Amino acid sequence: MSDEQALLAVEREIALLFRRGRAKVAELSRQVHPELEGMAYSMLGFVEQAGRVRLTDIGAHFSVGKATVSRQIKALEEIGLVAREADPLDRRASLVSLTADGAERYLRVRNSRTGRFRELLATWPQDDVLRFADLLERFNELTGESLED
Repeated sequence: MSDEQALLAVEREIALLFRRGRAKVAELSRQVHPELEGMAYSMLGFVEQAGRVRLTDIGAHFSVGKATVSRQIKALEEIGLVAREADPLDRRASLVSLTADGAERYLRVRNSRTGRFRELLATWPQDDVLRFADLLERFNELTGESLED
């Protein structure tokens, strides 16, 4: 396989991974709550990992504007999955955190998803799984969010 063919194969597989990933995230969002849009699952995951996070940090992480973040967080807040409070360091800003219901719903779906990864990779030697994780991390560090454009 030539270098060009190898790069085309990587591009093709990454494109497939992105298409499947977008569809899967939308499905996972609906598993958390039937009214959620596709990006909600990912936002819940970021908030869960951060604990309490500013809206601006959410926007920066996902490379989306303030209006998109505000709309998504408002929807999550209306159905009781996140709570918003004033930032004690800057009263003009808000901090977002998961509610107990939000954490329970998100973690239930995430744990199910993790179980699926466990099933998919069960036949791989642990060294291959670790190498795969390392390669994905290195690739993500190189690309940031630029491949979505």
